[in-house]
Amino acid sequence: MSQTNTPVYALAVGQTLTYAGVYYAFPAILPDLLAETGWTAAELAAGPTLGFLVMAALTPFTGRWVDRGWGGELLGYMPVLAALCVAALGFAPTLGWWLAIWAVLGLAQATCLYETCFAFLTRRLGEDARLAITRVTLVAGFSGTLTFPLGDFLARNYGAQGALIGFALLILFGAVPVNIWAVRALRRMERASAPRPHPRDPGALHAALRRPAFWAISAIFGMIWLNHGVLLTFILMLFQDRGASAGMATIAAACIGPSQVAGRALLLVFAARVSNARASLWSLASILVAGVILWVAGVLPALIFVFAMLQGAGAGLLSNLRPILVADLLGRRGFGTVSGAVAVTPILASAAAPSVGAALLHAGGPGLIYGACLAMAAGGLAIGIGLLARSPR
Repeated sequence: MSQTNTPVYALAVGQTLTYAGVYYAFPAILPDLLAETGWTAAELAAGPTLGFLVMAALTPFTGRWVDRGWGGELLGYMPVLAALCVAALGFAPTLGWWLAIWAVLGLAQATCLYETCFAFLTRRLGEDARLAITRVTLVAGFSGTLTFPLGDFLARNYGAQGALIGFALLILFGAVPVNIWAVRALRRMERASAPRPHPRDPGALHAALRRPAFWAISAIFGMIWLNHGVLLTFILMLFQDRGASAGMATIAAACIGPSQVAGRALLLVFAARVSNARASLWSLASILVAGVILWVAGVLPALIFVFAMLQGAGAGLLSNLRPILVADLLGRRGFGTVSGAVAVTPILASAAAPSVGAALLHAGGPGLIYGACLAMAAGGLAIGIGLLARSPR
């Protein structure tokens, strides 16, 4: 496994920069977009929602492409399309163009983010993929930490349009070359060793769909990703509602990334002592407690840093554990296809999150967001206990 470390870390850098541009950039510069475009939060949020809907529709197909050996090409070249779309968002003259560009960006997201990366590593590395995935997420967890300060700097100096162009350049000249190099390096190493069999199993997905564990995993991650997406999209507004200054809110939001990394590092250190099931339950509990802390942070605004730590650690661990749980509970045959199908629900939740958050904000203000997200976290933990409490793995 040691010889794969460098290309795995290179993929991690590629994921960090890609997520910065296509996922975190929107919430990082949302206040500036609202001021410059004159559009409402709901209108702007419709773009990411549409992008995630397209991503959800295509992810099962991208999983099949990975199973057929095209994962490296997706990781290497689809970030180029992502970069072009991010830059084009800065020039969208109307809301219609804004939505159309996000739809194309959804195609790019479906082919070059975690799902494709994890499926590629699982296919290439087999049992060694768990460690590789953990290493990718340890580095990529800093994506939010990079994005919020960078977005604040770019937007203040160049406006929202300039910030989007800056993030596009970050993907084009950062993520693309390191991804291409990493994919080629991993493939050379695989060819130099004994070839790994990758049997096709066209019935794997149908078999998985008949198992309650498939739907339970989908429900858990759907609820948690809706919770996390709503909070992340409006995090700067919510922190300021809790009494934090704009600067304090930006710093606290940037702490979510290191918290993700810290949680994943703990998983790496205690991997031999803590089962995947137990780690998942702890992560779900962390997100529930985070919701409680955010609710009471109005009394003491500094508690938003505690929220960032718990929310980041919980969500970061769960994103790392999802492909592992799929492999543990549903098997490895047809992994890319099955994992892509499981991913549809959390991607749909991420799609709905900006619009759901905007609707909650309009209907009941920040208080309704706090209550709804707390209920989502409680629901995810309840299903997780039912599924995983007796898991032997």
